[in-house]
Amino acid sequence: MKAAQHRRIARRWPLVSGTVALAVAAAVGLLVVLRESPLDLDADWMAEVIEHRSPYWQVPALLMDRLGGGVVGVFVVPLGLVALLLLARRPWGALYSIVAAAASAGVVQLLKSLFARARPEDILVTADFGSFPSGHVANAATVATTLIVLFGLVRGRGWVWMLGIAWVVMMALSRTYLGAHWVTDTLGGALIGAAVAVIVWAPLAGRLAGEPLPRDGEGEPTGAARTPLTPAEGARTLA
Repeated sequence: MKAAQHRRIARRWPLVSGTVALAVAAAVGLLVVLRESPLDLDADWMAEVIEHRSPYWQVPALLMDRLGGGVVGVFVVPLGLVALLLLARRPWGALYSIVAAAASAGVVQLLKSLFARARPEDILVTADFGSFPSGHVANAATVATTLIVLFGLVRGRGWVWMLGIAWVVMMALSRTYLGAHWVTDTLGGALIGAAVAVIVWAPLAGRLAGEPLPRDGEGEPTGAARTPLTPAEGARTLA
């Protein structure tokens, strides 16, 4: 296979995988809307959550609510990440992160309006209209995927993946614990947030790969350890 053809195929992987993830999320949303009543998975999960609610768990759940949405989640976190990337002399990374965050938020609001799913009745926080998909989880998945693309596609950076996945899971658990979302809302939000970040990555992959990587440990990795994974290698697991 010629090098040019290989590069074209590599660039298509993020687009294909991201589009598939968006289609799956849209299909889940359509399913729950046509069903009109909560799926068995949603009802069973919510019953377990309500049964095991405790003040000890409510405090961290409310903290996640603050961090994942509102002024903090929509403005402070994305703009803070942009500022840090600019300070690290990664302007393309900054552009990528803000475009991914804005696109993810736009897709979430569009789908909320289209599906207009009612939120659970046992909600403990004030929330806007539209339960599917979860905007908090979509924001978390977009941030996590962005950080994985920028810092985790280097051999030896598995900890970036683990932190990103943990952040998304904690956000999803907090949203269902607070009764702000059904569990399928959080699954849809995770798919959308990751998918949008992967799709936005595709046209910028070359520029991002050319930016300097941060030092890890005592010195700069060399050889194969410093070589970022290609879009084809990374996108197969990102979305």
